[in-house]
Amino acid sequence: MNEQPPTIAILGAGIFVRTQYIPRLSEIAHLVLVKYIWSRSQESAEEAVGVARKHFPQVEAKWGESGLDEIILDASILGVAVVLAGQTQVDISLKLLKAGKHVLQAVREAETALSCYNSICAKVPGQPIWAVAENYRFEPAFVESKKLMAEIGDMMNIQVIVEGSMNSSNPYFSSTWRRNFTGGFVLDMGVHFIAGLRMLVGSEVDSVSATTSHVDASLPPPDIISSLFQLENGCSGVFVMVVSSKSPKIVWRIVGLNGTLQVERGNKEGKHGYLVSLSTADGQTKNSFYPFCGVTEELKAFIHDISHAALQKDSTYEAEPRSSFIEGARDIAVLEAMLESGMKQGIQVKVQRV
Repeated sequence: MNEQPPTIAILGAGIFVRTQYIPRLSEIAHLVLVKYIWSRSQESAEEAVGVARKHFPQVEAKWGESGLDEIILDASILGVAVVLAGQTQVDISLKLLKAGKHVLQAVREAETALSCYNSICAKVPGQPIWAVAENYRFEPAFVESKKLMAEIGDMMNIQVIVEGSMNSSNPYFSSTWRRNFTGGFVLDMGVHFIAGLRMLVGSEVDSVSATTSHVDASLPPPDIISSLFQLENGCSGVFVMVVSSKSPKIVWRIVGLNGTLQVERGNKEGKHGYLVSLSTADGQTKNSFYPFCGVTEELKAFIHDISHAALQKDSTYEAEPRSSFIEGARDIAVLEAMLESGMKQGIQVKVQRV
């Protein structure tokens, strides 16, 4: 391994960077060096750097086109976390990948982006890693629940119920780009719950039939989606999402021949996380609680991957599959099929293969 930890940059200086990325990176500061934080404006970049300097004293603020160009041209930057508005993420990520940088970003667009990425990989030595962030596949609750699925036997039915809390007290409520993004908060929030579903069941969603509606005028449409879905293995289920509820609840429930597995968002002793309940045919119920730590785990995986890829210096290194951009694209494909069905009065829509 390299004696020095890999050096990265963060593009974006908003709420998620200040409240999640910087604190989570500070927990693993021995594994990584944060050299730059970039934003479109000098003010926001310097504000985020002020937060980060306590943990990364060498970090510098960069802003605007010239600052972005400096990051792209800096050979010491091995990886970049792109935490920007959905409308700009893909274009900037592709520019970074073309320059040979490894990229960690949330997924908002897929098909065209993947085509461009494959073209870049054919031309850039040492295939750059394009990883998915804000990824429920790294939450310990889902990692452990995936192992428990064998105990409930063949799946009979699945329920995913999301009653969100996106209201004026939420720091993301006034986010302009989410309001101007096709699918709004349903797509921005819902993609994570689909990721949890796909990881648990281990089978792709084949088709969906959905209705969508718009009730809360303070939110962009749609703010409600109710969908039937069928997996490739034949099992069916429901996905119901209300963007803003007075009594928030988020739960995945899988009923099998030999028992039931449930993963529910909650808190214990002041810590937020997931309560996992396994009920088996003998009448026994086992409960476990797992605090949130998916962001930390995905950052550790990305840092590990870019470090090893740099040592290997060819295209043979295989990155953590849970981080794969393709996995994120498949999450989006399910939700986009639901939104399409909703716009077409609930007709059955096949989920696009990615």
